[in-house]
Parts: sequence; C-alpha cells; structure tokens
Amino acid sequence: MELTLDRLTKHYGRKIAVDCVSARLGPGVYGLLGANGAGKTTLMRMLCAILEPTSGQVFWDGEDTAAMGAAYRTVLGYLPQDFGYYPGYTASEFLAYIAALKGIPRSIAAGRVRQLLRTVGLQGAADRKLRTFSGGMKQRVGIAQALLNDPQILILDEPTAGLDPKERVHLRNLLADYAGDRIVILSTHIVSDVEAIADRVFVMKDGKFILRGTVPELVRQAEGKVWELSVPADRVRAWQEDFTVVNLRHEGDRAVLRLVADSRPDGHAVPCTPTMEDLYLYHFGAEEA
Repeated sequence: MELTLDRLTKHYGRKIAVDCVSARLGPGVYGLLGANGAGKTTLMRMLCAILEPTSGQVFWDGEDTAAMGAAYRTVLGYLPQDFGYYPGYTASEFLAYIAALKGIPRSIAAGRVRQLLRTVGLQGAADRKLRTFSGGMKQRVGIAQALLNDPQILILDEPTAGLDPKERVHLRNLLADYAGDRIVILSTHIVSDVEAIADRVFVMKDGKFILRGTVPELVRQAEGKVWELSVPADRVRAWQEDFTVVNLRHEGDRAVLRLVADSRPDGHAVPCTPTMEDLYLYHFGAEEA
C-alpha cells in the first residue's frame, strides 16, 4: 500500500499554491503542518482528485489516480475544512444519504451508520436535527461521513477544529488506531495534535515541504534556538517586537520569556529543551503574529 506524490504542482495564475511536492506514504499517520495559506488545503484537494494539478501526478499502488477515476474515489475518505450538511436532516439521515452517494448498499449502510455514530460518541443524538448540533458535534458527523466507506486513504483537513480537549483526545486515539494498516493524512496548524499521533510530519511553507521527519527528528532541529530569560515587566513589549515569544509568565515586576532565536538573545538567557511548538513558531512566528 503506497500513495506517491510525484512533483505535484498547482498554479493559480502567477501564484504558486503548491510547488513541486514529492513524497511516498505507506500505512501510518502523517501530519501536514503549516500556517494558513501554506498550501495544505490545495495539496489535499489534489490528493482527493477534487483539483487537477497544473503538473505532476498522484499514484496509488503504482497506478496514476487520474486514470483510475471512480476506482480511486472508493478508497478515499475526506473531511474538508468546511464540510456541507443539510440542517434539516438528522445525523442518521445525513450519514445514510452520504452512504448512498458513496454507493454503499443499504443493507450495509444502516449498520455502518450506527457503528460510526457510536465511534464518534453521537449515538444518543442520532435522531436529532443537525441544526441543533454544536460546532463540535457537527465536526464529529463530518468525521463519521469520511469513515463511511472504510477508506484505505483518510484525508482530514483541520479535523479538530471546534472540538473540546476531550473530543480532540478521542479523535486522536481513533485515528492512531485506524492507521494501523491504512494511510491517514491530517492537516492542521494545531501543533499538539500532530505531536501526539503523527508517525511522520511534513512542514509546509509557501507551497513546499521545508521539513519532513518524525517528531523527535524535527524537534532536534530546534536545538540551540529556544531560550528563557527574565526581563523587567515593562520591557516585554520591546522583546515581543524583536523576537518570537513562545510563552511568558509574570513574576512580580519581572516577566520570564520563552523565545526562539538563532543565537543567544541576551547574556542571561539560558537554553531550553525544544518542542514541536517551538519549531513551528521558529518557522511561522511572523505569519502567526
């Protein structure tokens, strides 16, 4: 089982949204990490055959997915960033409708819908109208619809948006278990979600993969770039203007700053053990600000 991206590129006029991206993916969880506008959604839409690439190809087990057509879509499950739903449908009705669109036989669909509503913790809300659901509940319905056809490739664009911490942990555990013999691609800018479950991480910026590797491999690249120091409280704003401050806490009339910088920013600064969040802000601090 292998999904191959071969020099995948997408132009919108003069703008390059995805720039000659290549990768080979086997079973496991892959985190696609980057700031808004990095090209993550465009890349995922090409992987799902929703967008046609300007150049490059996607292969599934060596076969060009553009030539596979509907056969490729049968192995896909996709949750877009903003998935459409019918507010007048109940959760069960909506999932049954999506199952019909995916060509799942009615005899199988009913049991699959019940099973997935339990999986995402909505069995008690199966007969409620979607218009009454909270944002997190709607997101869980979206996750369920992506899983309906038991896909071999599961692609999720910002799946934890709107979920509370307990729901996020439940989803992460679900995806980690699901990826045992399948490919799961998780796009997000929530670093903790990637850090918790991704087997490999692709860091995307300006349409390119600028980093790739396991979480420990990537974190090591931030060694010597994370610092902590105490400054007068009235100087915090000045430090924030000159550096990317990851965290601060006040201690009386002083503030303790954790920041990222290529070299020691002050003679009193001490090096810290880096995290994925530090690495992310080292590369995307300006965009996030």
